[in-house]
Amino acid sequence: MPNTPNTPMLSAKGELSTGGHITMKGNASFNSGYAVSDHFGLIVSGAMMSRNRVKQDFRHNLLEAGGGYFTAFGPNHNRILEIYTGLGRGSSDRTFKEKTSAGAQTFDRQETTFNKYFMQVNYSSKRKESLRLLGRDYPLNYGTALRLSYINMDEFFRNDVAQPTEDNIFLEPVFYTRMALSPSVQLQYTSGSNFGLKNRKFLTAGNSVFSVGFVINVGGLTNKK
Repeated sequence: MPNTPNTPMLSAKGELSTGGHITMKGNASFNSGYAVSDHFGLIVSGAMMSRNRVKQDFRHNLLEAGGGYFTAFGPNHNRILEIYTGLGRGSSDRTFKEKTSAGAQTFDRQETTFNKYFMQVNYSSKRKESLRLLGRDYPLNYGTALRLSYINMDEFFRNDVAQPTEDNIFLEPVFYTRMALSPSVQLQYTSGSNFGLKNRKFLTAGNSVFSVGFVINVGGLTNKK
């Protein structure tokens, strides 16, 4: 269950970005980024989900942090390139439920803790294209992120019995659109894919990224203008 990538669109020292996103399945992501200097930024992200259904229960938690380079360029410094790398740790608990012909219910519970290492490249445009709604113009920003993640299980239990651990490499191309509600607050829609590069039985790419959320940016070159 991939989290929404952290795309703070930092442009200058002292800029702070924070946001929250949620998918239709209920996976909530929280992202934050801070520009320590004019070209170095720190990012922190987290995700959590708890969903109970008739045939499957699923819960997971993830916390990750990283840092990297960013730069603003173009005639009006309205295009942003960011390169980040980092690591994280998480856990997942999934239970499959099935009723037998006798009316009894069987369970298959899979629990794991895992480590995550990622590298991510973001390209964003803050060009002032607008969407006109209800007689008002809302500026639109566009961006894309390409994230490469290596995830390896620390431990894996199936029905309380230890199992061989797995690892995988995930490639996630993601696209997002932001609509500026004010100079600092933007509504973001994110869509993307998730590909597992290794053939694994359990640690597979079963979900894509489709989320809606809000992003707040304070400071930076474009906000100062």
